[in-house]
Amino acid sequence: MAYTKMTLPLLVLCLLVTIELQFYSGEWLAVEGIDCGSACEYRCSKSSRHKMCIRACNTCCSRCNCVPPGTSGNEDVCPCYAKMTTHGGRHKCP
Repeated sequence: MAYTKMTLPLLVLCLLVTIELQFYSGEWLAVEGIDCGSACEYRCSKSSRHKMCIRACNTCCSRCNCVPPGTSGNEDVCPCYAKMTTHGGRHKCP
């Protein structure tokens, strides 16, 4: 009986510790932030292959939660965005 009385509080404690670790590690700090649709629409506005640019940009934005300013370059602002590559080793993000 004593075993079951301690199980629930320990389970709750473990859950709270896990939530705190995820929160302070930054996983939940950037849940909201950027509107990928409009950011990518502007980023790809001068692209000759607009649909492909939008698809790649939205993928990168959803993974990095960041899109560099302007229509090209400025990738130093978003290191995650700049480091993503395709299977062939080319830059994935426009």
